Amino acid sequence: MTFAENGPRSLIWWEWVGDHLDLISERLQEHIYLTIVSVVLGIIMSAPLAVAATRWRRLYAPLLVTGAVLYTIPSLAAFVLLLPWIKDRRTLALVVLTSYTILILVRNMVTGLDGVPADVREAASGMGYSRIRQLVQVELPIALPAIVAGIRIATVTTVGLVTVAALIGQGGLGDLILDGLRRDFPTPLMIGATLSVALAVLLDLVLLATQWFLTPWARAKVRA
Repeated sequence: MTFAENGPRSLIWWEWVGDHLDLISERLQEHIYLTIVSVVLGIIMSAPLAVAATRWRRLYAPLLVTGAVLYTIPSLAAFVLLLPWIKDRRTLALVVLTSYTILILVRNMVTGLDGVPADVREAASGMGYSRIRQLVQVELPIALPAIVAGIRIATVTTVGLVTVAALIGQGGLGDLILDGLRRDFPTPLMIGATLSVALAVLLDLVLLATQWFLTPWARAKVRA
C-alpha cells in the first residue's frame, strides 16, 4: 500500500475521498460537536467543584477519588454499562465523554486557584472585594494558565476518546476508522485517523492562542 497508487488498496484512494466528501464532512462535524460539548459540560461541572474544593479543603480528596474512578473506567466498558439506562446514543456518548474530563479539569483548576498568592487575596479583601468579585477579577485571571492547560489536556484527550464512541454509532471520525478496520479498507481508516490528529492539534493551538490573548501580562513579560 502506497500513497502513489490510486486504487482500493492504496493508503488513500483519492477517488473514494472525492466521492465521499459529504460523509467525511458530516463525521468531522460530529466529532467536533461531541468534543466541544463534552469539554464545555466538563468545565461547567468542574468549575463550581474546584471553587468549593479551594474553600473547603476536605472536599478535594473525595473529588479527586471520584474523578479518578471515573477516569480509570475503560471507555468501552462505560458505554456498555450505561447503555441500559441511557437509551439515546448521543446523550450516552456525551455523558461518558464528559465524565473523563472531570478529574483533569478539577485538578488543574484547584492547582491554579491554589497558586494565587495569599497577599493578593488579602489585598483584594482589604479593598472591599466580595468573594465573588475577588474570584472573578483577581483569582481566575492569575489561575488562568493552569486552568487553560487543563482544558487543553481534556480537549485533546476527548478528541481521542470520541473515536471509541463509534462502537455505539456516535464516533464521528471514529466511524470512518471502524469502517476501514471492518472492511480492511485503508482509505477511510487513514482519513479518520489523520483528521482526528489534525483536529486535536488545531483545537490545542486555538486554546493556546486564547490563553495568549486573555493574558496580556504574560505577553508583556515575554516582550520584556
